[in-house]
Amino acid sequence: MGERVAVVWDESFLGYDLGGDHPLNPIRLDLTIRLATELGVLDGIELITPRSATDAEIELVHDPSYLAAVQAAPYSGWDVGHGLGTADNPVFDRMHEASALVAGGSLVAAERIASGAADRAINIGGGLHHAMTSHAAGFCVYNDCSIAIAWLLENGFERIAYLDVDVHHGDGVQAAFYGDPRVLTISVHQHPMTLWPGTGYPRELGTGGAEGTSVNLALPPGTKDSGWLRAFNAVVPAALAEFRPQILVTQCGADTHREDPLADLSLTVDGHRAIYHRLRELAQLHAGGKWLALGGGGYSLFRVVPRSWTHLLATVIDRDLDPDTTIPAGWMARTAPIAPNTALPTTLSDGGDPAFEPWDGTAETQLDNAIVATRRAIFPLIGLDPDDPRD
Repeated sequence: MGERVAVVWDESFLGYDLGGDHPLNPIRLDLTIRLATELGVLDGIELITPRSATDAEIELVHDPSYLAAVQAAPYSGWDVGHGLGTADNPVFDRMHEASALVAGGSLVAAERIASGAADRAINIGGGLHHAMTSHAAGFCVYNDCSIAIAWLLENGFERIAYLDVDVHHGDGVQAAFYGDPRVLTISVHQHPMTLWPGTGYPRELGTGGAEGTSVNLALPPGTKDSGWLRAFNAVVPAALAEFRPQILVTQCGADTHREDPLADLSLTVDGHRAIYHRLRELAQLHAGGKWLALGGGGYSLFRVVPRSWTHLLATVIDRDLDPDTTIPAGWMARTAPIAPNTALPTTLSDGGDPAFEPWDGTAETQLDNAIVATRRAIFPLIGLDPDDPRD
């Protein structure tokens, strides 16, 4: 698979820096690439340099007035509107250029798949799934996920599945394609009653002929590896099988982890590894092997994100790593001075157990109630029996 994989990366991605103590610190990207490199995951892989998305490409998703506001924001003072200049989305120097580069990185990855040069492509710098048509939100200025999907629709793809495993609802992508039956959006996230952005209920189904193409699986706080995977497998594979996408686009936020400071799910890095392996399998089964993987959230900068996304890179490249793999001494030496009060992990495992019992059709727990709610909302619209665990 190695020659059929495109890995998009350049240190210029680190320019998407919201500054100060902002949770979305680009050090997480740098440490991921360093860890993957030291473990040999990227050996022999030519890293693809991103390009900046053009204004026209950004406007596939975003209003021209919003694009103009982003371009002008660093010179306009603090009150610029469009969700810019807030605590979540502070204005920063070269904001448009940095954001356009992230979007361009995801476009380059999409282009590699569309051209046939690769079956899989990954941009860990991408996954900015909250940005809306005319405003920034949730640390996201331009929605690279939606831009890549819109570009694919204009370049020969007619059925695209977007699968979001970030702890936060993939609201920006859902909004972009809520009335487009060509795009299936699936989001598995912490329940919106307990976490920002407060959307992603099972009743959000799509509209205007696209009913049944918006799937939301909202999980209770505290959900662990086994519960997450139980719920995922009770809903997602069947929805993908019925939709028959030509490509699977995934947003792979690592903020479902039990140590993430901004959310309340309880997964481990071992659970993340199992999720990534399942995404790869589903791309093979239902999307002809075509898989565009993007990064996303994740705010445990030193202990979690580098390990999780090293597993993601290894999974995309088919160089799976044993969870008990020791963290290299060089990475530890690099990281320790910038994380002086952090107990750094010593292996790629948290000792988690991602084994799970498949859903059996009952609703005896809060998690099972979440499964049933989503199946009963979606499955009748796509011709499946919501109460039959065989569907």
